[in-house]
Amino acid sequence: MILIEHRAPEGAVATERLVLPFETRTKSRLRARLASGEEVGMFLPRGSILRGGDCLLARDGRIVKVVAAEEDLLEAVCESGVELARAAYHLGNRHVAVEVGSGWLRLQNDHVLEGMLRGLGCTVRNVRAAFEPEAGAYAHGHQHPGDGSGAKIHLMGM
Repeated sequence: MILIEHRAPEGAVATERLVLPFETRTKSRLRARLASGEEVGMFLPRGSILRGGDCLLARDGRIVKVVAAEEDLLEAVCESGVELARAAYHLGNRHVAVEVGSGWLRLQNDHVLEGMLRGLGCTVRNVRAAFEPEAGAYAHGHQHPGDGSGAKIHLMGM
């Protein structure tokens, strides 16, 4: 089993891939399998959140790139910025993890929240995509500008 306890240095080139859904990327201790099938045990500092593109340093020196797995999500689109802001407010009020994109909000599937969003005037559709929700206003870490498709935050303390 490969052991991972640290993030890789900036610029490290990955030779392995670890594909994980968001919920699993919020765990600091886990067992999983690399894309190659090899088992990995991860022991990162508590509060670590892994994002797609992060690289980890295995104890044997290998660099493992984290890949955000595609998940079944809801995507909400509204006719105005005010309606979109209202939807984001109500989701935030319920402490829901939300990815914010250009003109849309994405969240994990939940029929109750889907009904709420429709009631607020949003058009809601099912999508399959990597999920990279916002970290929150008090998260520790740094943001990287992305391609406009969502937030990229590398480390979040809870």
